[in-house]
Amino acid sequence: TMTQVNIHQAKTHLSKLIELVQQGEEVIIAKGNHPIAKLVLLETLKPNRKIGSAAGQIVISDDFDEPLADFESYRS
Repeated sequence: TMTQVNIHQAKTHLSKLIELVQQGEEVIIAKGNHPIAKLVLLETLKPNRKIGSAAGQIVISDDFDEPLADFESYRS
């Protein structure tokens, strides 16, 4: 869900807005009905990556770099 507030409301209710963001909601801050900023949970911007998490999930065949028969005419 998304909530839109004006700058005055954002300043007045910042703590409540942060609680909404922590619950997964995005908050748009508007100036004169024009959205100018978005308040989002910081974790969504840079998720923790685990190196090697795809190990064993990808299989590459031994002939992956062999020319394709469909392109034989281009090689001559």
